[in-house]
Amino acid sequence: MTEYVTTEHGMTAHDRTCRRCLLYEMAESAEYRNLYAYIEGLEEEIRAPKDLYEKRLTCCKSCDLLLSGMCRACGCFVELRAAIVTNRCPYEKW
Repeated sequence: MTEYVTTEHGMTAHDRTCRRCLLYEMAESAEYRNLYAYIEGLEEEIRAPKDLYEKRLTCCKSCDLLLSGMCRACGCFVELRAAIVTNRCPYEKW
């Protein structure tokens, strides 16, 4: 019998998926590295300033719709949406 233990972030011993984590806080898979390489490659004029980016991610981390780095409401990777200065939260949380 498998024991399921929920951690403070909603992670279980069985699946090791953190329900309340952003991508950078999870395992270093190729998909996550590619996403961050894309964000780093954004032109300065469209990239959100670091303080704004961090403020947006803090808001997303406190949202019940966050699941493994994705917004369950719209399906975006929140770290990518937050990285572009003109983007907005579809639920007007930021």
